[in-house]
Amino acid sequence: FFWGFTCSTSFLFLICLSCSFPQDQYDIIEKHTQSGLELVEKYVKFVKERTEIEQNYAKQLRNLSKKYNLKRSSKDEPECSYQSFLDIVNEMNDYAGQRELIAENLMMNICIDLTKYLQELKQERKTYLMEAKKAQQSLESTYKQLDNSKKRFEREWREAERAAQYAEKTDQDINATKADVEKAKQQAHMRAHVAEECKNDYAAQLQKYNKEQNQFYFNDMPLIFNKLQDLDERRVQKLAQGYILFSDTEKHVMPIIGKCLEGITKAGTNVNEKNDSMVVIEQNKSGFERPGDLEFEDYSQGINRASSDSSLGTPKGPMDLLGKNRSKNFWLFSKKSKLSSSTLTPFSTPPAPSPANGPPSPKFGRDPLSYCLKEINKTVKPRISSFRTLRRSPTVTEDFAHLPPEQRRKRLQQKLEEICKELQKEVDQSEALGKMKDVYEKNPQMGDPASLASQINQTSQNIERLRADEGTISMQEGEVLAVVEEDKGDGWTRVRRNNGDEGYIPTSYVTINLNK
Repeated sequence: FFWGFTCSTSFLFLICLSCSFPQDQYDIIEKHTQSGLELVEKYVKFVKERTEIEQNYAKQLRNLSKKYNLKRSSKDEPECSYQSFLDIVNEMNDYAGQRELIAENLMMNICIDLTKYLQELKQERKTYLMEAKKAQQSLESTYKQLDNSKKRFEREWREAERAAQYAEKTDQDINATKADVEKAKQQAHMRAHVAEECKNDYAAQLQKYNKEQNQFYFNDMPLIFNKLQDLDERRVQKLAQGYILFSDTEKHVMPIIGKCLEGITKAGTNVNEKNDSMVVIEQNKSGFERPGDLEFEDYSQGINRASSDSSLGTPKGPMDLLGKNRSKNFWLFSKKSKLSSSTLTPFSTPPAPSPANGPPSPKFGRDPLSYCLKEINKTVKPRISSFRTLRRSPTVTEDFAHLPPEQRRKRLQQKLEEICKELQKEVDQSEALGKMKDVYEKNPQMGDPASLASQINQTSQNIERLRADEGTISMQEGEVLAVVEEDKGDGWTRVRRNNGDEGYIPTSYVTINLNK
């Protein structure tokens, strides 16, 4: 409404609106600057609420990531697919961190900065308005003095005129004495003198007011208005910067957010269905041999059916299944039953199954169908009857006999590696204690060698314990070994090779050959 003019033209513009003090313009400026400050406060409140939304959003994303960022409860889920899912969860956690960064930067760079700047503007505006008010009050005070001197001059001038008229009338009155005439003239002269003094005072006050009025309109108020104009323009500029920061704050983290989204895309791209299948196969491969062909039972030859079990009947024990083929090799998948030492003879690992359409396999004995049903019930059926049974945890044994052969081999190998690492750790510790003991013996001031005795003893016991799961020997498929000591219930049998080497082997990994 007036900004853009110079000081004088601004003032002239105001004077055109009002011939007196531009109180209405002052009120407009005061209201406008106050409205500008309120706009800044409103914007700060808006950004604060935005930061709260970002913080709540980030918190919910973090809680979501924490909820699903768990290790696999079982090995049923494919390794690759599940790892990609965990990668997505981690990327969302990083994404939440960027939302928190947005909220933090909005709060620091906009809310806190603008609030501080707003307080400075309020104080500056208050100072300018007080200066304007003070200048206005000073001009009003001078005007009151002028008005009073003017009224006094008017009053005294009228009194002087009346006194002069009375003196003239008295002088023309023939009944008036000379003393009365003289007194009237003195009174008129005195009143004229007072009126002249009031006239001079009025003139001086008028000159003072005009000077102060010119100072007020041409200097003081234009300067104050220009300061308020500059304040408001700076306020608008700062607010505009806050608007831009509102956008730039989020643009600043967009590259990182883009990387998070790229990570999610990469996690999906990394999924390999073939690899997942192979992982499942490796995790669940049993290592069991496939059963051989069933032998033909010719009932037309007068075989006594009563002497043999029904093909669908309850299978007999391992000894009965062997029948007259006890001298042949036999592969027993489950942990073997306890046999008397008098029946134990050399044994070997299982042979390959009989070829198709070949001679009957001797391993099935007299009732091959019953044996196959029994083995299926013991091994295969519990693993494929229902997916829900996969979640049931079997009884864990020290030699992992509850696992299929292939999985058992992996677990045993893993356990052996763990024991080797632990043994090496104990050996290193034993050597370190030995060196420390030597140092203490050579330099008693550094420590008492006897203080290490308990640690050395404990380490030695640990090494002996770990070197015990030792004394085993390796075996190859089809290798024949002789029994030296039967399984005492710990899952290990002591055997001897033809060259005289002796050692322990897992009992459940071998089959028994019984000789008459």
